[in-house]
Amino acid sequence: MYSAVRISIALVAISVLLFGGACILLPRAYDVPAFTPRKGTRFWKLPTGSQIGYLSIESTTESKRSPIVYVHGGPGGAVRDAHIMALQPLASLGHDIYYYDQIGSGQSERLEDVTEYSVARHCADLNALLEQIKSPKVILIGHSWGAMLVVNYLQNYPTDRIEKIVFEVPGPILPIDLTIKDRLPDPRLGLTSPTATNRETNERTNNWRVRWVRAGAYRWGIKLGSDREMDRFMAYWDRELSRSTICFSKTDLPAQAGSGYYAHIMTVQSFEDVPDQRAVLAQLEIPVLVLKAQCDNQPWGYAAEYLELFKQSELGLVTHSGHDMATEQPESYLEFVAKFLSKSQKD
Repeated sequence: MYSAVRISIALVAISVLLFGGACILLPRAYDVPAFTPRKGTRFWKLPTGSQIGYLSIESTTESKRSPIVYVHGGPGGAVRDAHIMALQPLASLGHDIYYYDQIGSGQSERLEDVTEYSVARHCADLNALLEQIKSPKVILIGHSWGAMLVVNYLQNYPTDRIEKIVFEVPGPILPIDLTIKDRLPDPRLGLTSPTATNRETNERTNNWRVRWVRAGAYRWGIKLGSDREMDRFMAYWDRELSRSTICFSKTDLPAQAGSGYYAHIMTVQSFEDVPDQRAVLAQLEIPVLVLKAQCDNQPWGYAAEYLELFKQSELGLVTHSGHDMATEQPESYLEFVAKFLSKSQKD
């Protein structure tokens, strides 16, 4: 009888180990759509070594104005149809528009060496693709993480070609100043918080398989899960996170494929390597629009820092919208951007 008990305990222990190993080592499936390449996509092979997928929309006027480069959110995000459609009317104002997927996401190449994903690499890619466009002046629109990327670009590369910048629902300037996170906005702005938070979503979706894969990338710089598997997890994760980006719509957003998991986690890890060069920003004379959503999930203090650091900055508030303005309030979003771009430097 004693032996039977020992055998039973051993079998239970083995079963637990096998189950735990399966949870960690076996690839997981996620109920998300497969990634479909966007029709009309072209590619740049940049001097940085990055192969970048992009979509360009030509202006519809004879008189040309400076081209617009849209820098999407993330890190590891991708250009979304909603953003393309929301900004496409700017072509009627004379702007060519370029939407590009950052390295490791969307239709751009996935890197084999995950340690190559970093803020510095994304900045170098942005500089290289601006060289590809070959325009004396360009306008940058940075969404969320894209705003953070544009700011870091400004601190490390010549800025003479940058005509104007739109920072929409911006993330924090790096390195992150946590002392401004809880700054309160002027009550007259009427800002509110989304009912869902990113932290809640992260806790709900952070399964053991993902933790194991993340540890492999962080500690050993290797992929313990394929790009295909982990990008599908990213699509699932994005869908869950969208609950904190939509405040006034009644339905959840559907899952959208295209985000890159390794580009996300490794770029975020590289935030720690970014030096504080805020003094550079205070010297710039570039006109800046900081677009804030009424129900944004980014703290007000982060947007306020952009307004304070840039000499020629102005605030635009998109009401009845969360972080994803192009989805909830595309017309108001476009109106703010178009009005800002139409202003002369003397206005």
